[in-house]
Amino acid sequence: MATSIRPERTPVAMTARGVVVAAGALWWLTHSAMAAGDPGKLTIISPHWEGIRKEYSWAFEEWYRRQYGERVEVEWIDQGGTSDDVKFIKSEFEARPEGINIDLFWGGGIDPYIDLAEAGLLESYKLPDELLAPIPQDYFGLPMYDEQYRWYGTALAGFGIIINQGILRRLDLPTPATWKDLCDPRLYSWVGSGDPRSSGSVHMMYEIILQAYGWEEGLAVLTEMGANVRSFPKSSSQTPKDVAIGEAAVGLAIDIYALAQMAQAGSKDMTYVWPQGQTVINPDGMAILRGAPHRQIAQRFTNFVMSAAGQKLLMLAAGSRGGPREFQLSRMSVLPELYAELGPQCVVKVDPFQWTTALQYDARKGGLRWGLVNDLVGALIIDNHRELTRAWRALTAAGQPPEARAELVKAPLTEQQALKLAAEEWQRQERRNEEISSWVRFGQEKYRRAEALAGRGKRTGTEVLASVLRLAVPVFAGLLFLWTLADLFIRAGRGLIRPGRRR
Repeated sequence: MATSIRPERTPVAMTARGVVVAAGALWWLTHSAMAAGDPGKLTIISPHWEGIRKEYSWAFEEWYRRQYGERVEVEWIDQGGTSDDVKFIKSEFEARPEGINIDLFWGGGIDPYIDLAEAGLLESYKLPDELLAPIPQDYFGLPMYDEQYRWYGTALAGFGIIINQGILRRLDLPTPATWKDLCDPRLYSWVGSGDPRSSGSVHMMYEIILQAYGWEEGLAVLTEMGANVRSFPKSSSQTPKDVAIGEAAVGLAIDIYALAQMAQAGSKDMTYVWPQGQTVINPDGMAILRGAPHRQIAQRFTNFVMSAAGQKLLMLAAGSRGGPREFQLSRMSVLPELYAELGPQCVVKVDPFQWTTALQYDARKGGLRWGLVNDLVGALIIDNHRELTRAWRALTAAGQPPEARAELVKAPLTEQQALKLAAEEWQRQERRNEEISSWVRFGQEKYRRAEALAGRGKRTGTEVLASVLRLAVPVFAGLLFLWTLADLFIRAGRGLIRPGRRR
């Protein structure tokens, strides 16, 4: 009887087969888990408001499932605003240069993206040709995307002034049309503005003012406007709310927050103006961060946001087909043809590609001095706000004497010095702290001198009244005494006053 002999399995053969089986099982488990419900992940750091975060999470997750048959979850991080987000990103990269476990940075204009790109903290990713071709390369000199594809403008944002006409009527003041109109002394404590050190949109408006008027006059406008500002909240969204409820009459606002607040308020007294020739329509950037842990998902998210489907979320009404579910975003698309395509369905009634004039904004200059401008405004205007407003009140009472005003708005450095400092030394923390401290002292001293000059030029109304009273009281008392004495002589002469009889 023949006997068959089964070959003995050697340890090596068993190990090799085990590795193959284990690898196959691991792939199957991973793939099945992904398909069955264990989602991929995308982490985004962004100053964007709740509406954008939720609408793009919902839309992307649904689109991703249709396109790739897999689930994905979007996680959002925010440190309190664009400026704080940028500080956080830089700080994290200092500690972990290979990557900070965040995939994307989204929102805050383009200046911070230029800065982060030059610091080597962004990854290059070129959109597919069919998505890149419809996007203009620039808008009035502003790049719509980076030449090396390290960031893309995902929407267009306008910067202007939100106005409560009811408050202006009560104050008997005209509607402001320019940034400089916000320097009117009659608007003291009625102007709203966020803190540019925390908010990227507020920073952008301050930088726009510097470029619209030039460095020295721009700083003068910021100083006088700052003297009229009631307070400087961290969030830029607070200003439109303050204007809507009458806490402020006018305020600096990015269009997305202003228009949303106006729609919510539903009041005809709420208006919004773009200062003609003194503002820009600015791309709102997005970039993949260096060492992104979910690079492929981040690239796919970028594709979705820049596609027609992603852009329609900005332009259509909430609940409409192809539009957002709950939150109306009311933002301007970067795709020119979309405005005509959507026609009356489009909730954005301004086509920025039909504009004929706008400020020629220098994005590279703005990006270079981003941090320095924030620190300068903070030191001179915000941290010294009490001293500034005291001097401003003195100047207003004195009729704005030119010598005192010149002292009030004096700049601590020229534009060339600022750019050199930003390029060469602003990353050195010790040097930066020295300059900030010197600017704080400079502000305190110039405001004291301006107040003193205003006092010498013309006294306040209270002081004038006190002086008049000091002179008038003794004169009036003297006249009363003389009148009484004369009356006594007249009465005595007529015999109306007789000596009293003794009892």
